Amino acid sequence: MELKKNLSMIHIFSIAAGAMISSGLFILPGYAHSQAGPAVVLSYLLAGLLSMTAILSIAEMATAMPRAGGDYFFITRSLGPMAGTVAAILSWLSLSLKSAFALVGMSTFTAMIVEVDPQVAGIVLCVFFTLFNIIGVKASGKTQLIMVFGLLALLAFYVVGGIFYVDPIRYQPFAPQGVMAVFSAAGLVFVSYGGLLQVASISEEVTNPSRDIPLGIFLAFGVVSAFYVAAVLITSGLLDHQVLNDSLTPLSDGAEAFLGSMGAIALGVAAILAFASTANAGIMSASRYPLGLSRDGLFPGVFSRVHHKFGTPYSSVLITGLIIIGAILLDFEALVKAASTVMILTYILANLSLVVIRESRLANYWPTYRAPLYPWLQITGIIGFIVLILGMGMEAILNSLLFILVGFLVYFFYGRFKGRWESALAHILENITDEKLTEGLLEYELKKIIEERDQVEVESEEIIEDSLVLDFEEVLSLEEFLEEASAKMSEKLGISRDFLHVQLLKKCREIIPQIKKNAVILHLSLEEAKKPFLLITRNKKGIKFGEEVPEVKGVIILVGREEDKDLQLRLLYFIQEILQEERFEKMWHHAVDSRTLRSLILLSARYSSLGDYYKK
Repeated sequence: MELKKNLSMIHIFSIAAGAMISSGLFILPGYAHSQAGPAVVLSYLLAGLLSMTAILSIAEMATAMPRAGGDYFFITRSLGPMAGTVAAILSWLSLSLKSAFALVGMSTFTAMIVEVDPQVAGIVLCVFFTLFNIIGVKASGKTQLIMVFGLLALLAFYVVGGIFYVDPIRYQPFAPQGVMAVFSAAGLVFVSYGGLLQVASISEEVTNPSRDIPLGIFLAFGVVSAFYVAAVLITSGLLDHQVLNDSLTPLSDGAEAFLGSMGAIALGVAAILAFASTANAGIMSASRYPLGLSRDGLFPGVFSRVHHKFGTPYSSVLITGLIIIGAILLDFEALVKAASTVMILTYILANLSLVVIRESRLANYWPTYRAPLYPWLQITGIIGFIVLILGMGMEAILNSLLFILVGFLVYFFYGRFKGRWESALAHILENITDEKLTEGLLEYELKKIIEERDQVEVESEEIIEDSLVLDFEEVLSLEEFLEEASAKMSEKLGISRDFLHVQLLKKCREIIPQIKKNAVILHLSLEEAKKPFLLITRNKKGIKFGEEVPEVKGVIILVGREEDKDLQLRLLYFIQEILQEERFEKMWHHAVDSRTLRSLILLSARYSSLGDYYKK
């Protein structure tokens, strides 16, 4: 059963923003300040900038492959099922730990209002949000929207009001523990930016993923990063060092410093809203990872069950809830470091995946958003993430190895017997070694995803779908090519082979003086043709049209009757346009088989129609 598409751009924004603004802002500033001093604001800024390198990669891949499991799906298709299984376990654990972290924070603030055991409160809240996510993602998304906008209003009140009470002397010394402490604190607070990862995991449930995912992600990152920097900077200027270092409720204490008990209560309410939105979004997103694994056969089938009424993966949601309950019982510091470490590892794999999938030159990889500054942004991000883990100390390194080992063991003892998937990495190896390592399965899967994503009708689609594709491996003379082409076309069109040969030769002689590039388009107007017909030809080693013209690597022949001339001319114009594109030329050269060549033309047609599609 398919997941329902109920989420829009504003839901994407609220899920990402709500998942980001929680313990990372309402609890961690005090703990991070004890390590880095007022320079902790730079730690938040550094963590945000580094996370953005991966978020740009994730946004691109999410528009090309909007599927449940998000980064797991991308990594599996890019690096293979073993890396994908490790990534899914990492993401599942990181988002579950982040949700547990939020519930611990929520129960801590709740305990300030009502006398209750924080761990018991956290478990009760986890059960509530788990059941709430089973009821439906739409109801959960609407509630998320209300909580996030209420939270942002309270934070804006805190930032604007607190700026007039800041004491600049509290910013001295700015970095008492040195630069490395700033890096260490950045690794600690990295969990604050995990909400951006959650969007990719629910991309299959987004109504218009091509537009809404990148817009929602960038809007959430910009708004929340600004609030992080402003709120942490103001809190450092409102509270004495020792007070802030020992505080588990830094923003509430900061509000109390200039507004009294009413300020503390207002920010306490904001904190509870933040924790609730993070826990809700975390359970929603984390549960999509076992769903994605199960669909691919890398996890037991029970995890892919979707509720017949609510359209939600109830088994995955329930298991995720149980993991979060277990995490609530962990030590606070261990919980924070584990959540950040796992998230950093996931972002490393996301950046690496984009590099691999781009370099594989897959013909059917068609993102509607492309990450800028490729590949330097991704390489910088990977190096920066490694530095963050090293700066967090030996415990973080050991945690990284442990989590990777867990993912590897799951794949080794279960997934490798069940899941068989082609990867972009295999395509790269195929290009390097010239050995046949793929069968076009990944290209076909990507094509089907894009068809579902865009749902754009192309008037010439039937002609392209029914086209004949010839893919030659040896250098051919013009006569050899015409013999083969006319023979194949004769079988399809029911027209005399010799007649087609003569017509094609005549058309070739007309255009030979005009050949300047390595692609040729021929148009035959024949009343004998019952309907328009397209022949697509590729020859990597070239077809020799003449001594004084370049060797032709691609020939496209369109045959049709005069009465269909308008449709044929529009198709010819489109083909001529795409043949001029450098990106198309590269993909044409690296397409693995005839099916991929045909879908490359078809997807180019759909892609050119997206501008009008988005205006609907």
